[in-house]
Amino acid sequence: MLMLLSLAMGEWLGIVTLFGIVLLHELGHLWMARRFGWTIREVKLLPFGGVLEVEEAGTVPAREEAWVAIAGPAQNVLLALFAGGASWAGLVDASWAQGFMKANALIALFNLLPILPLDGGKIAQAWLSHRIPYHRVLLWSSRLSLFCSAAVVLYAFVPLLQGQVPQLNVLAVGLFLCASNWTYRRNVPFVFLRFLVHRARRSEGRIDRGTLAQPIVVAEQRQPSEVVKLLMKERYHLVYVMRQGAVQRVVPEGQLIDRFLSALTNGHADLRFFM
Repeated sequence: MLMLLSLAMGEWLGIVTLFGIVLLHELGHLWMARRFGWTIREVKLLPFGGVLEVEEAGTVPAREEAWVAIAGPAQNVLLALFAGGASWAGLVDASWAQGFMKANALIALFNLLPILPLDGGKIAQAWLSHRIPYHRVLLWSSRLSLFCSAAVVLYAFVPLLQGQVPQLNVLAVGLFLCASNWTYRRNVPFVFLRFLVHRARRSEGRIDRGTLAQPIVVAEQRQPSEVVKLLMKERYHLVYVMRQGAVQRVVPEGQLIDRFLSALTNGHADLRFFM
């Protein structure tokens, strides 16, 4: 619809340039993801950016997620520098170069907003993964994304205060982000379950290389469905089960996850607990 409208208004060069920038932005993500050996399912191009869908979502190290997210805006920076250099050398028209640089800056800055599935939201999620349990990371990143998406929608109506027409393009993007993050919020239990299923493979790799374990201390009556919510994505855990101030047993995180998944398979655990 955006492309057809732009063609009707004689702005075909602008829309082609915009989608070219978006494509190169997404190729930055794609290149970095392939360097880490990720399996790419799909690349979606949108007017404000793109979405790279991969098989490894939520199961790879936060460091890799951060680098893949940063690669997109970094591509915009390189494009802007290239346009500036070409303009300085007289290879391209100065006004076109200025518009090209502005478009890259807008796309890069917008994608750095802390909203999923934008790059800034993924970077924020990776940063939180080093500091708080992963289940809490999923909940808080979804809440932050919904809040900021609503702020984008409200920002679209700011021109009304000056008697002008709302920014319909900003409104459309804000509504899309709200709908996307509302769906993500409802899917948090399944995202967390995917994290647990792939956790064992990553844990084995940490043990083989040697790692420092971070203890989790819980009372004996705590259920596995409660304790797995305390796992941090970037740590390996040993669970100390306590009774009246004394350690009853030490449970490796793999056994804890196996107990929870077995209970889930047998119908003794409820995914609604993770909402």
